[in-house]
Amino acid sequence: MVRYITNQKAEVDVHGMTRDEARRCITQFLNRVNGSVREVEIIHGWSGGTVLRDMVRKGLKHPKIQSKVVSMNPGITILILR
Repeated sequence: MVRYITNQKAEVDVHGMTRDEARRCITQFLNRVNGSVREVEIIHGWSGGTVLRDMVRKGLKHPKIQSKVVSMNPGITILILR
């Protein structure tokens, strides 16, 4: 699920998805997001295991991603976009 919080910040909730579904959802979002969005919170959850968290933090690559920030909430990773 994608939700725009402001015109510069969005949220993508991928919990409950498989690793491949989550990667596809995030990649499709990044491919179509406009240039005004600078920050994307990826909600991957944490209590059900580390597969989604590790995919987002270590395995996810996209040309729009400038950096990744580990949130104080262990179920969220923040993507800073170019």
